[in-house]
Amino acid sequence: MRSDAAIDGGRVLADLDELHALTGDERGAQRLAWTEPWAAARRWLIGRLEQLPVDVERDEAGNLWALLRGREEETVLVGGHLDSVPDGGRLDGSLNVVAGLEVLRAVAAGGRPRRSLALVDWADEEGARFGRSLLGSGLACGVVEPGEVAALTDADGVTLAAAMARQGVDLSAAPRARRRLEPVVAALELHIEQGPVLERAGVALGAVTGTLGITRSEATIRGRSAHAGGTPFELRRDAALAGVRLAAAAHDAALARRGLATIASLATRPRVGWVVQEGCELRLDQRHGEAETLRELHADVRAAADRIAAEQQVSISWRPLDHFEPVAFDPALIDLLERNARAVAGSCERLPSGPLHDSWQLARSGIPTGMLFVQSVDGISHHRDEATRPDHVELAVETLARSVGELLAAGRG
Repeated sequence: MRSDAAIDGGRVLADLDELHALTGDERGAQRLAWTEPWAAARRWLIGRLEQLPVDVERDEAGNLWALLRGREEETVLVGGHLDSVPDGGRLDGSLNVVAGLEVLRAVAAGGRPRRSLALVDWADEEGARFGRSLLGSGLACGVVEPGEVAALTDADGVTLAAAMARQGVDLSAAPRARRRLEPVVAALELHIEQGPVLERAGVALGAVTGTLGITRSEATIRGRSAHAGGTPFELRRDAALAGVRLAAAAHDAALARRGLATIASLATRPRVGWVVQEGCELRLDQRHGEAETLRELHADVRAAADRIAAEQQVSISWRPLDHFEPVAFDPALIDLLERNARAVAGSCERLPSGPLHDSWQLARSGIPTGMLFVQSVDGISHHRDEATRPDHVELAVETLARSVGELLAAGRG
């Protein structure tokens, strides 16, 4: 990238404001995948891309691509996702795409690069409508097959395949999207942190080391209903108490193994006053950066459940929900992002990503991948109050641009 091909941070912020005005309201971003606001966001992006010397194409999985051809076919990939959760934040995903757009502008202004540069808007990263996140990247990476997801339905009973068809995408053809990743030699993604770690450290930028693994499961506890006043403790089979104890055991196990545990929901029955509860359903999310430790963490909770069941005279059964292996990002790209972040912002923190991102799909598919986090104000995300300081956005985009520039210049000849 030529030194005079400057990044315009103010333009990035203006683009984000314009995109939100077009596709959001007072409750937040409303770019639910496969809906009209999401399609409007894509039309907005295509309008910007048409001003550049790039080839714009939607692949068979519904992902939107813009390719700036270099002297070599080897390709550096940037981007993110324009879709949002309902009433979501204005930066989650969209910052990745708009920052990539600005880098694409700067590279195009500097002449033809050695390597090619691609910008991607992955389709349906959030999974908020049909319950399957990382959809577009998963289809393109070949880790999601159309038959697995075609019959998924939204709250109105519309299938995923039908919703995609309404946007002109034939889900059955999605495996052909894999061709777009064949020339990719490196992928970089800029993302808001969606947590408070960088803010607490007083650092604007973070080089992401990888993503935590996730195990999600559901415990069903069965006891016996009884009168709250007429049943002594030793004669109770209290499912609610067992659920609370299980939640505490999950927390303690995560602390002991330096992982994370979240009780995503806890519901008891019968929902009537002053009755010992006969049933409890608990959904558990456990995370760790090491695959073996994640398995041990879940085993700890299962063992605790057995003890609690015996002590409370209840039964506890388990149903697995999801499992995602932890993934480490490319060491050379972590070093590259950290070095440029320090040069631009004066400091940089290394940290893992707790949430999953499209970069997780790319990395587990064997593509060298790196992520750059930018500080989130108060750690808030997926909410209308989601925010990042404007000066931090500008530092992040500049860091991304420098890193992309180095990768583009590192071709074979």
